[in-house]
Amino acid sequence: MADDLDNPKLEDHPGSNAEKDPDNWVSGDDPMTGAQASYLTTLCEEAKIDPPSADLSKAEASKRIDDLKAQLGR
Repeated sequence: MADDLDNPKLEDHPGSNAEKDPDNWVSGDDPMTGAQASYLTTLCEEAKIDPPSADLSKAEASKRIDDLKAQLGR
């Protein structure tokens, strides 16, 4: 079965799909979660900047978190 050779679930060490580009998230347009809002607030305080507006989407919040983590050297 040639299809079995292309099935990552059948590989001994399949790659991870845990990290996806936020632009490709199915729920990326949903409002950011409470956890994201809290973490963003914490990162903004550490970076000494104003927190973003509360109307960010999950994808936008994720990108901001990644940017702030990079800015803070995490």
